[in-house]
Parts: sequence; C-alpha cells; structure tokens
Amino acid sequence: MPVLTNLSTSHAPVKIWAPEGELEVQAMQQLKNVASLPFVFKHVAAMPDVHLGIGATVGSVIATKGAVIPAAVGVDIGCGMIAARLNIEPDKILHDLDRLRAGIEAAIPVGTESNKSLTSRVENWSGWKSTPELVSLLRLKDKAALQLGTLGGGNHFIEICTDIEGSVWVMLHSGSRHIGKSLAEEHIRNAKGEMKRLATKLPDPDLAYYVEGTSEYSNYMRDLEWAQSYALENREEMLQKVLQAISVHAGFKGAPVPYSMKVNCHHNYATREVHYGENVLVTRKGAVRAQKGDMGIIPGSMGARSYIVRGKGNPESFHSCAHGAGRRMSRSEAKRRFSVKDLIEQTAGVECRKDLHVVDEIPSAYKNIDQVMQNQQDLVEVVAVLKQVLCVKG
Repeated sequence: MPVLTNLSTSHAPVKIWAPEGELEVQAMQQLKNVASLPFVFKHVAAMPDVHLGIGATVGSVIATKGAVIPAAVGVDIGCGMIAARLNIEPDKILHDLDRLRAGIEAAIPVGTESNKSLTSRVENWSGWKSTPELVSLLRLKDKAALQLGTLGGGNHFIEICTDIEGSVWVMLHSGSRHIGKSLAEEHIRNAKGEMKRLATKLPDPDLAYYVEGTSEYSNYMRDLEWAQSYALENREEMLQKVLQAISVHAGFKGAPVPYSMKVNCHHNYATREVHYGENVLVTRKGAVRAQKGDMGIIPGSMGARSYIVRGKGNPESFHSCAHGAGRRMSRSEAKRRFSVKDLIEQTAGVECRKDLHVVDEIPSAYKNIDQVMQNQQDLVEVVAVLKQVLCVKG
C-alpha cells in the first residue's frame, strides 16, 4: 500500500509518497525550503522517487500563486518520455539486436553530437515561427535546429522493450537539449539578480523566483513554453527515426512501421492548472501529470522494468506521479562503487553499451522501480509492464 509521510514547515506542509527514512537529509531540507516560500499553494507533493536536486528536489510537485522558480523547473526544460507500441510480429524485430542498435545509433546523434543536416520535419516545425528573442540573442537558433532529433547524454536513452503479452515497444527519454539548458541557465541567473536587487532573503539562492505581473515573469513563461514544445517535438522526431531504423532492420524497405498506442509526456515542466478550485502554476520537477485518464510513462533503470500507466487524478498529489526510479546515489559515487564487471552482470540480457563511460547509469545507482510503483498505487494504475531488450545510452 502507498506510504504517505507528512512534514510541517513554517508555511505549507510537505506530503511525501515514501517512508521518511528513505530520503536523504539534504533532500528533506530542500523540500522544507520550498514549502516555506510564501507563494506556495496548499502543500508540496514529493513523489516516491524523490531525491536531491538543485534548489528543489527531483520528484517534487510545487503549486504556486504569483511566482515561478526557474531552478525548480530545472535546466532540462520539457524533459520527458515517449513510447509507442508497435503492430509488428516480434520475431521481425528481435533478432540481430547488435545490428539494430548500430542502426539506431547511426540514425540518432547521442551525447553532445548534433545532426549534420535537417529533415523536412525539422525545417517545417511550426515552433520556429515563435522562436524566443533570447534564442537569437544567445545565437543558438542554428544549433537548436541541428539538435532537434538528438538524444543528449546522462540518463537519456532509447530502448526497445517487450511487454508481458509479447508486444514490442519503442521508448525513449530526452528533453530540450542545449537550447533548453541555455534558456534555463540565463533565467536562473536573472532571477538570482532580481532577488539581490530586491534584497529578498531565501533559504537557498537556487530558489530565486520571478513575480507574476513583471516582464521577467512573462519572458520566462514565454521561453519556457517554447522550450517545452521543442522537447515534445524532439521526442517525436527521434521516434520517427527509430521507427525508420526498425523498418530497415525488419526488411520493410523503409515502409512506415505501424503502432497502436503512443504516449508523449513531460516530467520537467510548468503549466497552468486548476487545483482545489483555484488557478495555479504547477511545476513538476521529475514528476508526470496523472489527471484521471492521463497516460504516462515511468521507466526503471537500464536493467529493470518500466511501466505505462494511467492517472487516477489524486488531488493530494496535484494529479501527479513519479517520473522513474530516481537515483539513490550520485554519479561520482556510482563510478567509485561499481565496475564494468558489475555493469555487465546487472544488464545481462540487454543489448547495450557495457563500458566505463556508462557505469554511472548502472541499475544499482537507482531506486527499486517496483517499490516506487508500490508507493504510488493511489496515483496511477498500470496499463503495461515493459522490459528492455536493447538500450542506447546518451
């Protein structure tokens, strides 16, 4: 059954969908810091995968009235997941997986790499018509175009999975790439400058905020919404590239690969919603919207199961759920503690990179995804359980 821990602060309480003993001391303090801000609405909701972040924890849902905290959204604006269930016989795909992985890696740049040219889909993306002025000021328009349809690094990934019924799924995780990071960092700096100018005292400098009604707030929300749209399109573009690689691999000679279900959802973003009868700004930093009927994706580590879910619309979580397993140790700690041999053992049966550069993504560096799901039974219902057979890491 779900576990709900309640914390009291000087302003709003914190509701945590996990036992108190599972949280890092620093993460607990971050939750209290955020909840103490005067514009926080009702309470702060912490998902079962909550862990230490910058300013605000990853895995927190923050409803506000009259202000937005850029660092609470984070630097990977619009980061999220896309998944599609394919209408193809599994045996047409699940062979020569090393060759399929090579095909996907050839089609989609990873890490800091960009595309060499633009597809017609990228050139015709409607979002270019509303590109923020800040993108031009930062001279990033060309880079943004060439990175649309690229994976990035860190915990971003592309997977081929199967469900318990034997269906094949494509699932990938990415966001707004360098352009989202650049916009976020610029606004975080500006917000900190505003706090100094106004002599506003904060429990953490990274909780610097913009006040609604100011030009700074309006500019940030405009840039934020554009970057979120860019992230959605980035995932759609990559999905099409993966489907094309699968088509070639399956011998379809480039014919479109049919699919029967698709889910594309953010887990690092802010948006206007109505909760408890009031219009508020909801910031989800490492959390997925789970309104009643919403479809979502909750991935495990590169060696664990992942879940396609449907939201139950729990008001206490601001209609939200976890975004994944959540890290239980830092990347540096994972590299110190584990070896390539450990990685090979923990990713047995998965076609993926098994080298020193991805040891920080070893499954043991993450929380137990099944326990995370157990702790949020009141937030979502499971639609499908996936297990990867192939993983491309950034």
